[in-house]
Amino acid sequence: MGRVKIPYYLVEKGRGYWRPHPRMHVFGFSCVPCGEDGPDAWAKAAQWNARWQAFRRGERQAPIDVSKLRRDEAEAVRRYPPNSVGAGFQRYIRTDEWRKKANSTRTKVWWPCWFRIRDMWGDVAPDSITFEQMSEWRAALEKLHGLDVAHKTLKIWRALWKVLLAMKIAHGDDPSMAVTNSAPAPRHQRWSEGETVRLVKGAWRIGYRGLACCIAVAWDTSFSPVDVRTLAERHRKDAKAGLTFDRQAEGRAKTGRAAIGTVSRRTERLVVAYLKMMGTELLPDAQLFRTRSGDPYREDTLADDFASVRALLFPGDKRRLMDMRRSGTVEAIAGGATGVGLAAKMANSIDRSNTLHKTYAPVSIEVVRDVDDARRRGRRKMRENE
Repeated sequence: MGRVKIPYYLVEKGRGYWRPHPRMHVFGFSCVPCGEDGPDAWAKAAQWNARWQAFRRGERQAPIDVSKLRRDEAEAVRRYPPNSVGAGFQRYIRTDEWRKKANSTRTKVWWPCWFRIRDMWGDVAPDSITFEQMSEWRAALEKLHGLDVAHKTLKIWRALWKVLLAMKIAHGDDPSMAVTNSAPAPRHQRWSEGETVRLVKGAWRIGYRGLACCIAVAWDTSFSPVDVRTLAERHRKDAKAGLTFDRQAEGRAKTGRAAIGTVSRRTERLVVAYLKMMGTELLPDAQLFRTRSGDPYREDTLADDFASVRALLFPGDKRRLMDMRRSGTVEAIAGGATGVGLAAKMANSIDRSNTLHKTYAPVSIEVVRDVDDARRRGRRKMRENE
């Protein structure tokens, strides 16, 4: 019998096997028994080698079941033509720049937008995309998914184009820059102090005590809901000046910006009472605020519990917990808070520049408390004009 040279084919005890290199296993290519050594076994091994070569060239997808993988793992095993948009994104998610993005930014913004980008442009060379094609795609996104989704997707496309330029996968101007990317009207809903107090008291009385603390802390600190619900014992700082929540080390969940949350004495008493009722000493990583069943709040459970309390106290109302953040900003501006102070309080770039803010106005407890005073002054002015 003659000998054949098929990559990764070997014979053991008269039987043939197509045995790929271990680095190929992650793509779903594993050892394949081919049967008794001979023409049939050679044909089977050649078939599997052809599949591997087609996968390497980007002509077919990996045989692995991507439904069981994480999103980044599933994306890594896909195959795109060289120097395509998809190939560039694969390179990007393996870099430190990708890993430096806040987890919520990756999971809630980039990944959903990438799936829509991939469906249209994944296999395409970026410099071959025209303005007309990009305009039609933007219009189709808005028609199928709405203005908000279309706006976010095109924003991520423009951010990705800069990455493709840096990788020298794209060389020309972004074809989307001449496309009008209309944004949805921003939310304007606000809560008043009195309404917030009603929510806190109502939630506490009907047993949603963890939610009551979340509402009170969100109102005082101007933290977003995710920053409030993920507060842990390590963030809690008790001092003579009062209770604070320190997120300087890890930053906000969305942006990673350092933040300090200050609360009123009323909220401090509420939180202390709630923690005493738990009757246990919390470990540093233990989340503070929990559902009625004792589980740490998740995004969905916090939203559901807030909706239940809101429906009891304000039937038909559609305002959200996130609107507490906007309410505090409006009060502070009315009270004369500066842009730098607001940026320190909210841990974002509401003033102008992240770089300048970090250089000239690092987050400090004094600046944050100045904004609290401005909110109180603004609250009084707003009451007088009502």
